[in-house]
Amino acid sequence: MAAIITFVFFIADSLLGLLWLAIVVSAILSWLFAFDVINRRNQFVYNVATVLDRITDPILRPFQRIIPAIGGVDISPIIVLLIISGVKNILLPALKYSLLGVVG
Repeated sequence: MAAIITFVFFIADSLLGLLWLAIVVSAILSWLFAFDVINRRNQFVYNVATVLDRITDPILRPFQRIIPAIGGVDISPIIVLLIISGVKNILLPALKYSLLGVVG
C-alpha cells in the first residue's frame, strides 16, 4: 500500500511541476507577443500558445478576477506559481508522510 501512495504523490508532484512549467512558458510567450518579438501568424507559435492558454487559463482566470493588474502587468501567474510551489514543497510531503504513517 505504501508503494501506491508514494506513486500517487509522485504523479501529483509531476503534474504540478508540469503546470508550473506551462505557466512560466505561457508568461514568457505573452511578453514576447507584447513586445512583438514573435507573432501569432506563425502556425507553430500559434499552436503552442493555444495549447498553453487552454492549459493555464482555467487556473489563472479566478486569480485574474480577484487580483487587479498593477501598472498594466498581470501578477496572477506569480501568485499561482507561489501557490503551486507551496503545495509541492509543503503540503504534498506532509500529506504523504501522514498517510504513510496511518497506513504503516
